[in-house]
Amino acid sequence: MKLFGRGNRRRREEPRIKLPPIPWVAISSVLGVLLFAGGLVTAGRWALNRPVQEVVLKGQFERVSADQLEAVLRKAVGQGFLATDLRAIQAQVAALPWVATSQVSRHWPDTLDVTVTEEVPAARWGADGLLNAQGRLFIRHTTHIPAELPRLSGPEGSETEVAARYVAIHEKLVERGLGVAALELDGRGAWTMLLSNGIGVRLGSRDVDLRLARFFEALDTVVAPVAVDVQFVDMRYTNGFSVGWKQQRAARAGLDVMPAPEPAPDHLQEPLPRA
Repeated sequence: MKLFGRGNRRRREEPRIKLPPIPWVAISSVLGVLLFAGGLVTAGRWALNRPVQEVVLKGQFERVSADQLEAVLRKAVGQGFLATDLRAIQAQVAALPWVATSQVSRHWPDTLDVTVTEEVPAARWGADGLLNAQGRLFIRHTTHIPAELPRLSGPEGSETEVAARYVAIHEKLVERGLGVAALELDGRGAWTMLLSNGIGVRLGSRDVDLRLARFFEALDTVVAPVAVDVQFVDMRYTNGFSVGWKQQRAARAGLDVMPAPEPAPDHLQEPLPRA
């Protein structure tokens, strides 16, 4: 009897794990496609974002500085076509003197189109500033002021208010063949203006709209027939007006203006604005 003998027992076989075959051909094909697609994306990005080679400037302008425009637009040349910040360029161009609006757009493959609109002065502001039609002070100091522009003036920040008043008055005067040569709002809020025929008008600071309405009525019925002799019309009364004559002339025979009661508190001898 064998206690430790092996005898005839069979060795137990270990189970084998069968791995699937690796499709090297398919993997290589996929990797090739991915590499090819990545190359296409890279090439596409390069093609779309190639450096800007040209900047085309559009628009008609006389006062906008060509040197200043060139200095701003030169920075865009060489930048990526897609990476170029169009809003930044547009803002820099719009900030230049005499530029009203600017628009920047891409033109494939490597060109930027820049359209510039120049400001059109509608009035003179103070001694040497210029306002546009919206009442914005776009130039504070200039040496070139068209002689035909009306002169507007007022405290700092009152440009829009004075411009709006000018437009409202001008529209009514045009109907009568006249215009505004100068309009002034002083620091106390009093209005004075000078018409295109040389007549000054004192409106004061109270009930300006009402006084303007009375002035146009007086202009049509009383002032227009003797305008050549009138130096100024003072509307700073509660319900009347007075006329100042050139060379201290007395009123013409038959001229009877509305009774002039005691003037309102703002009845001061304000100087008339100069054209």
